[in-house]
Amino acid sequence: MSKVIRGDVKLVEPKSPNLIPERDADKRPVLEATNLGIDFGGLTAVDDFNIALGRTEISGLIGPNGAGKTTVFNLLTKVYQPTHGTILLDGEDTSGKSVYQVNRMGIARTFQNIRLFNTMTVEDNVKVGLHNQERYSGFEGVLRLPTYWKHEKAAHERAMELLSIFDMEHLANEQAGSLPYGAQRRLEIVRALATNPKLLLLDEPAAGMNPSETAELMENIVKIRDTFGIAIMLIEHDMSLVMNICEGICVLNFGKVIAKGTAEEIQNNDAVIEAYLGKQDKGEN
Repeated sequence: MSKVIRGDVKLVEPKSPNLIPERDADKRPVLEATNLGIDFGGLTAVDDFNIALGRTEISGLIGPNGAGKTTVFNLLTKVYQPTHGTILLDGEDTSGKSVYQVNRMGIARTFQNIRLFNTMTVEDNVKVGLHNQERYSGFEGVLRLPTYWKHEKAAHERAMELLSIFDMEHLANEQAGSLPYGAQRRLEIVRALATNPKLLLLDEPAAGMNPSETAELMENIVKIRDTFGIAIMLIEHDMSLVMNICEGICVLNFGKVIAKGTAEEIQNNDAVIEAYLGKQDKGEN
């Protein structure tokens, strides 16, 4: 049985009809999605999706395969433009924004399938995430002027600092594609953190990990939240991970939200048990 490390949490209603941790109740939610949905031709993939995330919340988005979870992430990050609904990031409407623009606004993500630059070094992969903080011109970069070298030194130091979160700084000069699977997963998270997000979206971060790697990942997710003071939302099928670190959980089925609540409330929700968890998982921690 995995150790519960999320701690006790009470969810409260902000001004919108959603739930956030009580400690974040006096602050504006970092994310508010209202009536969010998307149609692909005659197919409605996500419909009437509503959620708010507290500024330091660790949240889970779960549901059966094909429920629309990754589609929600694609909507939040503007890979897809919603057919209807609004998304507010730190109170700012993201309508019409591009993937790059919402990343600059403060949303970063990882993917189900690892997307690293395999032939680049570990450090250079992290530096890719730092690109939106560049403060020198193309002219200065081409001519390698002092401003460029000053930035490169700062980028190196920041990359090593971020790699140290996962004890990966000794791998800085290794090719990313040569790393073990679990290390590649961790590197993708580090690269996302390099963009300096307010909200980090993790799409099945424990996929392919063994139990010890998953336990370490749980601790690191909490460490990231506490170190950076950001919100984290994850899609995950490992219910032990979800139930042990997520403070609020949203359950999707056929593109619709069927339940929201704490881990205990979700585990005992009849609709969730029938659609996803199964009766044998009802009491699992």
